Amino acid sequence: METALLIISILLIVIVLLQSSKAEGAAQIISGNTSELFSHRKERGSELFISRLTLVLGLAFFAICLISMFV
Repeated sequence: METALLIISILLIVIVLLQSSKAEGAAQIISGNTSELFSHRKERGSELFISRLTLVLGLAFFAICLISMFV
């Protein structure tokens, strides 16, 4: 169980670091410039794959943590 958590956590760290930066969105929130903040920008290609992989790894990490708590 612990090795699975270790592997998933390392993969999560790597995948999150590979994601594109969302810093410009945060800067727009702080400055009040929200003209393009809520525009519908679709993820495509590798960005979509990385986003979905992050979701799957996060859910797997959460599930394994819950299971290991009760076992």
